Amino acid sequence: MRHCINCCIQLLPNDLHKQCFRCRRANHNNQKCPVCKQENIIPLYVDSKQMNLLAVLEVRTDHNESWNGFFCLRKGKLCSLIFGLIIMTLVTASYILTGAKHGLLLIPSPFHYGAFTGNPNLMDNESLSEMKDHYQTSKINISYVKDYPSIKLIIDTITSKIEFINRQCPDLEDLKKQEPHMFSVIPNKFLPNSKNPCWYEEYRGNTTTDPYTTNSYALYSKRFRTIFDYLRKVFWNHLYHYKDKHYRLHCLPHFYIIGQPKCGTTDLYDRLRLHPDVTFSAIKEPHWWTRKRFGIIRLRDGFHDRYPVEDYLDLFDLAAHQIQGVLQSSVTKGHSKMNHIIIGEASASTMWDNNAWVYFYDNSTDGEPPFLIQDFIHAFQPHAKLIVMLRDPVERLYSDYLYFASANKSAEDFHEKVAESLQLFENCMLDYSLRACVYNNTLNNAMPVRLQVGLYVVYLLDWLTVFDKGQILVLRLEDHASNVKYTMHMVFQFLDLGPISEKQEALITKSPASNTRRPEDRNLGPMLPMTKAILRDFYRPFNIKLAQVLFDDAFLWKKT
Repeated sequence: MRHCINCCIQLLPNDLHKQCFRCRRANHNNQKCPVCKQENIIPLYVDSKQMNLLAVLEVRTDHNESWNGFFCLRKGKLCSLIFGLIIMTLVTASYILTGAKHGLLLIPSPFHYGAFTGNPNLMDNESLSEMKDHYQTSKINISYVKDYPSIKLIIDTITSKIEFINRQCPDLEDLKKQEPHMFSVIPNKFLPNSKNPCWYEEYRGNTTTDPYTTNSYALYSKRFRTIFDYLRKVFWNHLYHYKDKHYRLHCLPHFYIIGQPKCGTTDLYDRLRLHPDVTFSAIKEPHWWTRKRFGIIRLRDGFHDRYPVEDYLDLFDLAAHQIQGVLQSSVTKGHSKMNHIIIGEASASTMWDNNAWVYFYDNSTDGEPPFLIQDFIHAFQPHAKLIVMLRDPVERLYSDYLYFASANKSAEDFHEKVAESLQLFENCMLDYSLRACVYNNTLNNAMPVRLQVGLYVVYLLDWLTVFDKGQILVLRLEDHASNVKYTMHMVFQFLDLGPISEKQEALITKSPASNTRRPEDRNLGPMLPMTKAILRDFYRPFNIKLAQVLFDDAFLWKKT
């Protein structure tokens, strides 16, 4: 088939050529017309079907006929035009994405929110000086520099919504309705001759009975099985025999290291357990109060069977054996001896993690949990002592990111995750109270970095609604790192521990620091100065309130 390239751009059957208005005009002479004489015809041989668009090429040899050709526009030309626009759009999009990745474009990434403004007054002098120092020695990322004003608007919105309102504590009867089994197991009185809260319970098993056969900690974790294998071997020897009955000593912790993660709790735990009068649970972080009693083993795995309180109490059997030895020796000698050994528990989630509440408690408080961890601990142990280790929340968040992120870690990735988390937090604050957002499970799971963990004062105020201020010792990691001996003496005094020898003190205070940053994480370097400026702005109002509550300006973290 032959087709006139001037008349019809699309390849059509030959008979359509005769219908072209240009070839059938009254004064048209087929012999003189160069088109009809096939002088300007490009022969294309195809079958009877429409040809693929990729084969359609518009080749015009007579540019004077362009406007006439326009009126002959057919379906094929429209398709060609659309196809060309699609190709051009894809090429442009590819350029934009490639350019953005290398910081070549002056447009925000998907995580950079709001309009960019050039108002330098939105940055404080400290932030500007930090950025100048940084960018003198490194390549400027224009996208991050322009990001500050837009995120600052988000932070200003969050700050304007902050209200510290005292929570309403639940009644004891309401707590019992929520956890009837727990209240049936733990008594309301403990042994008077033990500093640590302990009590005896009759054991009705025999020598062949395995008391740990159903313990969930042993069932779900291979690394705990060695501990329980040992406990099985010595269990019968540590029962108290009285009038043909067997009694088992149960204990709860005398004190809790309740938080915060990546604030030095592991180092404090490792040093404190070297004291001769201190012992801990078989596992450093059982996470029973916050997770296991709700059936949470790993947050990403959803819910399993709930760990009963008996499984939690089993973790203190090794410590109970030591206390039992002190109590039995006093009986043997015929005089009452006070037990001064105390047990600690160091789950760094205890202070802040109430994420499971929404699945188990009635949501009738405008998004705020009606019951918190401290309500139940206080119900059983109103005289418990609590230790909190904190650090600059800005540095804590970066350390948390480096520790828990699995791949593609970088200062730039951290910055984008912070920006995304801030906008998610802002969206919540626009509709709900501060406490509702802090304890919002959906929000906490959605934020790519755990901003909420650094809102120390929100959690502390909630703990102070049930515990007296004298029962909570708040330390700073910065002070602990600079003077371990001083902070450890503060802890010893707080727990009312007996004196120790110089050798024991040297062992406790001069040991290397525990759980420090991994070498591969140190190689990533610090966070971007821009990210630090953003986070300082975000945490500032919370740090100010914390310093006011504790009457200590060191918790402003101005010098870090």
